[in-house]
Amino acid sequence: MSTLTYDVAAVRKDFPIFETGIAYLDSANTSQRPRQVTGAMLDYFERYNSNIHRAAYKIAEEATERYEGTREKVRAFINAASTKEIVYVRGTTEAINLVAYAWGRKNVKAGDLIVLTLLDHHSNIVPWQILAAEKGARIEYVDIDEKGELRQDQFAELLERGPKLVAFNLVSNALGTINPGREMIAAARKAGATVLLDGAQSTPHQPVDVRALGCDFYAFSGHKMLGPTGAGILYGRRELLEAMDPFMGGGDMIRTVSVEGTTYHDLPWKFEAGTQAIAEVIGLGAAVDYLNGLGMDAVRAHELDITEYAYEALSDVDGLTLYGPPPSRRAGVISFAVDGIHPHDLATIADRDQVCLRAGHHCAMPLMTRLGVAATARASFYVYTQKDEVDRLVSSIKDAQRIFA
Repeated sequence: MSTLTYDVAAVRKDFPIFETGIAYLDSANTSQRPRQVTGAMLDYFERYNSNIHRAAYKIAEEATERYEGTREKVRAFINAASTKEIVYVRGTTEAINLVAYAWGRKNVKAGDLIVLTLLDHHSNIVPWQILAAEKGARIEYVDIDEKGELRQDQFAELLERGPKLVAFNLVSNALGTINPGREMIAAARKAGATVLLDGAQSTPHQPVDVRALGCDFYAFSGHKMLGPTGAGILYGRRELLEAMDPFMGGGDMIRTVSVEGTTYHDLPWKFEAGTQAIAEVIGLGAAVDYLNGLGMDAVRAHELDITEYAYEALSDVDGLTLYGPPPSRRAGVISFAVDGIHPHDLATIADRDQVCLRAGHHCAMPLMTRLGVAATARASFYVYTQKDEVDRLVSSIKDAQRIFA
């Protein structure tokens, strides 16, 4: 495969679910899994099922090797400096909560400013609201412009107030907006803020380099990048993780325990209490291998092609409103509304045509309020999406318009 193209028809053969005939346009919610991922997990269950870090027999050693091997794959995938900066979590939500608990409760004080954005997912809003209420901190939100992009003038004004923390997503799950992460992080760090980046929608869809970005924390989920649910990653700069207290206490995150007290394990295991999701982590490693095989530049190029096609096709539908920036400044996500048809009704009609479409507030209620809508329909694309699936969506929309005419 070249660095910018791959055979989509061949890729789809790795995904048994497409044999059912569905058009799956909800990958921003959760992606489908190729046989290589489910096969790696089944191999663990059937051939070397064992706990990790706790036994010396052969299959336990293999389980530990495969489990820790994923950590190195992820490190390389996002270009972290060390595997000690790669912490296993269940997903983006747990990663952000870990930072809010273990970093936030130690560093955020009464009167401190936390800067978030109206593009953020609830998982990057609610933990900070809880922390702010507990500590007496303040939260301000960066607004969007008429194109669904963050107002950088407002962001600059908020930075002048010396925020303790800046947290935002690199890619909006609701609009697909690609935020200028490197520039925003540099400005926030210059203002003295610690920066957390929600990478749930960026990591699966474009090359990511956390050192080039310059963020302090970076969180993402495996199930949005061809991996299983229950396995995700928190990247944190080593000096910050070293200074943080554990998120949870229990087995495997300790070095010694006595009646007098406990000493904690080294990074990253200090934050990985209890038996982990071993099969899921191994599956995540297989997903990283699969994406590396395609090439992330090629993944991005394919999605841009599909997104441009879908944007044009949907723009031609009478009575349809598109939300967000043009395709060149968005990932493979398009949110829209159709006059006179509730998004839930539209999704139900699309389902009759085996078109899987998301409808709702997309865990972004502040953004929906800002847009003046209760919900939108959302089509999202990935490595396996074909243009004929977009055509099926357009056909379903027109069917719905005839029904509600």
